[in-house]
Amino acid sequence: MIGRLVPAGAVGAEAFDDALPGLPDPRELALVRGRPDRVVRQFTAARACAHRCLDALGAPAGPLLRTADGVPVWPSGFVGSITHCAGYRAAVAAPADRWAALGVDAEPALPLPHGVLGLVASEPERRMVARLTAGHSRLPWDRLLFSAKEAVYKAWYPATRRWIGTAAVEIAFTADGLLTAEIRPGRTAAPPVPVPAGWPAGDGEPAAARCTGRWQVAEGFVLTAVAVPAAAG
Repeated sequence: MIGRLVPAGAVGAEAFDDALPGLPDPRELALVRGRPDRVVRQFTAARACAHRCLDALGAPAGPLLRTADGVPVWPSGFVGSITHCAGYRAAVAAPADRWAALGVDAEPALPLPHGVLGLVASEPERRMVARLTAGHSRLPWDRLLFSAKEAVYKAWYPATRRWIGTAAVEIAFTADGLLTAEIRPGRTAAPPVPVPAGWPAGDGEPAAARCTGRWQVAEGFVLTAVAVPAAAG
């Protein structure tokens, strides 16, 4: 699944269980010490996916730790993203001189709980979901929208270390698996969030940014991924 979504120059890895190719690094296990066994198994399986990506890219060996606010610390010169949900774990990684940011998110391929769409979607997004549902009713478009916003946030936050709300991310889908995200930090409650240097400019409001990606529904899961190209030169 993940291999169909990663952009050129990036690598993806996935797992549908918690079987590990090797013993977890004790420094990584320390990050989830005291957590329930289910959480530890998901964490270590997802980290194993990330290491598979980094190994394929020739990154130096070492633990994949995280910052105090929970962001994975990728080796110098690399970017990536990790996701897991019940029954699925995945990661993507790429050289930082090819991609400035990556974001990936996996969700069960089920409709959102009642009322959630109204909390996370703008009026144009709700109309889009209704239109796409009318034409492709078997796909959980509301869950896809939620997942895409999560993927965008996973690309955005490591670059800015600033939170943005769902209202700041406007998603547009095509029925053939593409997505576009407009990030408008000004829609987040004060203080305003600056757009990171190098992110492509978006349309409309000042200081907007844009990223693109792909989506897929398969094997009972919704999967979305976005990527921001590295600045030229």
